[in-house]
Amino acid sequence: MTEPALPIPEGSDPRASVRHRVFVLGAGIMGSGIAAQCALAGYPVTLADVNEELARRGLANATRALDRAVERGSAAAGDRDAAIPRIDVGLGIRHADGADVVIEAAPEDLALKRRIFSELESVASPHALLASNTSSLPITSIAQDLQDPGRLVGIHFFNPVLQMALVELIPGLTTRPEVVEAARAFATSLGKTVVASKDSPGFVTTRALAVLVNEAAWMLYEGVATRDDIDAAYRLGFHHPMGPFELLDLVGIDTALAILDVMWDGYRDSRYRACPLLRTMVSAKKLGRKTGEGFYRYPLPGGGT
Repeated sequence: MTEPALPIPEGSDPRASVRHRVFVLGAGIMGSGIAAQCALAGYPVTLADVNEELARRGLANATRALDRAVERGSAAAGDRDAAIPRIDVGLGIRHADGADVVIEAAPEDLALKRRIFSELESVASPHALLASNTSSLPITSIAQDLQDPGRLVGIHFFNPVLQMALVELIPGLTTRPEVVEAARAFATSLGKTVVASKDSPGFVTTRALAVLVNEAAWMLYEGVATRDDIDAAYRLGFHHPMGPFELLDLVGIDTALAILDVMWDGYRDSRYRACPLLRTMVSAKKLGRKTGEGFYRYPLPGGGT
């Protein structure tokens, strides 16, 4: 597979296009999926987190995602075998200095993301594309402490990354046009379809989805219907690929709650007032697939439940 090519933003150093490396900070479910997708498209990737155990766990998850892609028939075994060696692991942000594309995939915490990008800006090449995978937080707010906020853009991937064809592109108020176009070209090079959204909390997809899953939680909390019947109603009545509780467990109930809180803060609309059931489950650490139990129970990696 030939080395993918990215457009060179105006005023950047042409030498930066010689070898395109992707740096993904955050080796959780989204970061590992993004790393797998980039590697499958031919990009060398560094997948980093705060400690080696988390980074290597992310690498294992990326490998499993690639294996599942082969099982589904959406990737060839040879492409999988070529992709896996393209992913290496790192600690913290220090390896971002050699990357042409830097993607943050940290939890939905505005203060955390601001701090991450302030650190990344000091390490990354001035010609590197800086992107946040946030699903709800305004890009302009994330970028506000940067010396050059115009270089940050939102590239919102969907879970599971290798299966979902959509990417949401979100420019901040000050994001430069050439940065937006470089981000669009990068997402397209991964085989994704790109939709653009203005920089408002939740953008297009999360704004709509938050209402659907929150309303399902309220119906269960109020005793309107059972978990299984609500999931079946969404799947069969709306042709959704999974029910809202299956989706909450996949995304992470803690992540869904954080998103709802962002939406509530941004709009003060009762549609986004998080159901108390979600807060109770987060307090009980029943977060979904990643903890082995949420609205359903799941086997944990390595066996057990």
